Amino acid sequence: MPDDLGAAPFDAPRKAKVPKGWSLSVWARTSKPRLLAWAPDGNLLVSVPSAGQVLRFEPTGAGPLENTLLTGLDQPHGLTFAGPTLYVAESDQIDAYDYAGGAATAQRTIAPGLPDAKSPDLRGAYSHALKSVAVGPDGAVYFSIGSTGNVSVEDRTATPPRATIMRIPPGGGPAEPFATGVRNGTGLAVAPDGSVWTAVNNRDNIAVPDPGPDYGRVVPDYVDDHPRESLAKLVPGRELGWPYCNPDGGPADLPFVRDVQTNADGQFLDCASLPPVEQSFGAHSAPLGLSFTNGGLPAPYDRGALVGVHGSWNRQNPQEPDVSFFPWQDGGLGDQQTLVGGFQSEDGSRWGRPVSAVAGPDGGAIYVSDDYADAIYRLAPPAG
Repeated sequence: MPDDLGAAPFDAPRKAKVPKGWSLSVWARTSKPRLLAWAPDGNLLVSVPSAGQVLRFEPTGAGPLENTLLTGLDQPHGLTFAGPTLYVAESDQIDAYDYAGGAATAQRTIAPGLPDAKSPDLRGAYSHALKSVAVGPDGAVYFSIGSTGNVSVEDRTATPPRATIMRIPPGGGPAEPFATGVRNGTGLAVAPDGSVWTAVNNRDNIAVPDPGPDYGRVVPDYVDDHPRESLAKLVPGRELGWPYCNPDGGPADLPFVRDVQTNADGQFLDCASLPPVEQSFGAHSAPLGLSFTNGGLPAPYDRGALVGVHGSWNRQNPQEPDVSFFPWQDGGLGDQQTLVGGFQSEDGSRWGRPVSAVAGPDGGAIYVSDDYADAIYRLAPPAG
């Protein structure tokens, strides 16, 4: 490994779990990389919310060259392309740029005035300010607005409503809610069939909903495994329950049950009437970046969902970070598989926490950002 790639945590041997015959290497080092998007010219764009920047990495035979594409932004997070148009999700607005020649120009704001910690009514209290963005096959733009906190009912009636996935119609216009009750839909992407999916960080410290001596109590053993995090297909008007209903069971086709702290008698939302959640992760997994593969990678990873799983901060033992894969099957997603693991030791300590994973244009490799190890990895399939 070149010297500039070998700083901590790679100053000691690290072992990751990858599919048989595949290899994982440190491709680049940069501070706190988050979401990734490949530009039409073959450069990899990386958002760095903590620095207010979007970086551009140009692959070369001697290793990637890092350049600053955009700077001075408000916590830029989500990145996506529709042809030559680059969309960037800042904490307070969604921007579009013309991308050509390795530069982003002609900035225009297509969704202004979004809530973040600077919003006067929130007075600095906003737990989920980072936003993501995706573009549907019809040109509609989708973006996430996370909840203010763990349980903040007022988000549902705020202007614009928080805990939502919003949609800007093709050709522009005001954004409208597309899905509601989405506590923090950081993962947002378009599937091979054109459908929009979100990976959701669900709430913490829910009380036991089952009849019995622990009903209504917050019990650590129950909280450790409830509720599971959601991976949901979105249709117009989809309701994902927060903070009145929680997914239960799983891993697939999870029904909703009442949150007994906010909706004990069901007066605010009929949980049993909600369509089940298509797929899920373990509770407190913290899924972040979501992307889809649709050819180019070797089977069985050629079609499916890639998710950067950040791992839990509030569970004993901690939920492990990994890169997860969900195979695309019959217009839906099969059960979760670990594509890259091994970031966490048996004692719960970690050397890495993946954020985003995207397939690259270079013969089927996958690129993974890690904002804990300050690294971008390249996961390469077997040669030949």
